[in-house]
Amino acid sequence: MPAWRETLTWYAMELRSALRERSLVVNSILIPIFLYPVMIWVAVTGGLFIEGKTEGFTARVAFVAVPAAQRAFVAEIGRGEKIRVEELADAAAAEAAIRAGTLDAAMVFEPAPPETSTLPGNAAIRILHDGSRDRSREARDRLEERLAARRGEMIEREAAARGVAPAAWTVAALETRDRASQRERGQLVLGLMLPTFLLLMCAVGCFYPAIDATAGERERGTWETLASTGVRRESVVVAKYLLVATFGIAAGLLNLGAMTLSMGRILTPLLKRGGEAATQLSIPWLALPVVAAGTVLLALFLAAGMMLLASFARTFKEGQSLVMPLYLMTIVPVLFVLGTPFDARTALVPVLNVALMFREAIAARFDWALIALTLLVEAALVAVTLFLAARVLRFEEFLIGSHGGSLVKFLQSRKRIPGAARAR
Repeated sequence: MPAWRETLTWYAMELRSALRERSLVVNSILIPIFLYPVMIWVAVTGGLFIEGKTEGFTARVAFVAVPAAQRAFVAEIGRGEKIRVEELADAAAAEAAIRAGTLDAAMVFEPAPPETSTLPGNAAIRILHDGSRDRSREARDRLEERLAARRGEMIEREAAARGVAPAAWTVAALETRDRASQRERGQLVLGLMLPTFLLLMCAVGCFYPAIDATAGERERGTWETLASTGVRRESVVVAKYLLVATFGIAAGLLNLGAMTLSMGRILTPLLKRGGEAATQLSIPWLALPVVAAGTVLLALFLAAGMMLLASFARTFKEGQSLVMPLYLMTIVPVLFVLGTPFDARTALVPVLNVALMFREAIAARFDWALIALTLLVEAALVAVTLFLAARVLRFEEFLIGSHGGSLVKFLQSRKRIPGAARAR
């Protein structure tokens, strides 16, 4: 039987066996489809619920040493629907009540500075609050809003009394306009979120199959059985590698599809609450092949790297310990997606270049030279990793697990064996 046909036959057998494993199916297929869309929906819904509860509560506010000129202002604040006011004797009592949680904020009136004391109704005001509590921070914000409105009214009144036109004391009229389209705003949101989940899901998709296909076989005692069959050793290893890569690719692409279909419905309520109602969450069609190519190469690299590390373990638990550093290194670039430019230097950094390429493609910014460089770097990384794996798999002590279950012990054994051969 030709080697390629033998490999495909063994790959089909491995795939059928893996699909019977509940843990592999859950971690590599079900979690990418459901977990993160559901997690985002829960987070957004919970955030909106908490925000609604925070905005809807009635703030308990105290006023201290209110001068006669500010009585009308205090009474106006007290007529607000979301503020309940009271008066306290001094600031110390207000601070004690805020620390005890019976009061949300306090407004303390003090004499105005000498240079402004001649202005009628002017006063110095301190706002006391507890920054560790949401209710207190919200109460402070409401008081500051009313103070800002009061300040504006005083400026208008004093300017009118002195015959100053509004245009003169306003100095400059500020107007901001967002020139980005609805689609561009949506692509910015997706470009920051989707690369994170794609990298994470490719790593999760490869993690468990890589350990099960190597350390799992050794723990079950079936690795020697596979080596003693008539199938070429290379065919078995390549079939297992294709299996792990398949799960990684499937996890990434399934997560991409699930997030693309559900992101609009999940994030629209949050964007509306933040004043971004006119946002269209969609991915450019031209970005899909770029993202798919990056996902495939990333999964191929992670599959080779994780299989190589897990192959030195004797048990599934040891395999998790050996593969975890590579898993964490895959997650670290996610921290740099925001604010990192996609240029010739970052295109040479493995994994990070793929995340940045995803971000730029989703934002409809296609620098084909950088995209080609990124794909070339990832392809070279896959080739190097596969070369190392092929070199290691030639040694018999690796297959039978006599190296002691770690990369260091394996390298030490390789140093001892040539010396022993020369002694004989």
